[in-house]
Amino acid sequence: MRAERSSWADLRAARMAEPGAEEEYAAARLAFELGAAVRSMREGLGWSQGRLADEAGMTQPAVARFEAGGTVPTLVVLERLAKALGVGLSVRFTSTDTAA
Repeated sequence: MRAERSSWADLRAARMAEPGAEEEYAAARLAFELGAAVRSMREGLGWSQGRLADEAGMTQPAVARFEAGGTVPTLVVLERLAKALGVGLSVRFTSTDTAA
């Protein structure tokens, strides 16, 4: 007997229906976007991950995980990275009201 296969859309819909899935997805998206922004700034300076790690008081593997979106950073980590990169950190709330 052949097992029935599900489409990617069906699998994703089932996973997103699970409790907490939307919040986890949003956190993963944010971690990825933050990591990509740090990587872009680091590369703009011509720095290696090791150099950024040294400047921020972190390890190179921690920087690699962060840039890949593999970890959701704390504010302390974000502040250390911002200082090392010579930029400010701004954390704010924005409206999600689409009617505005």
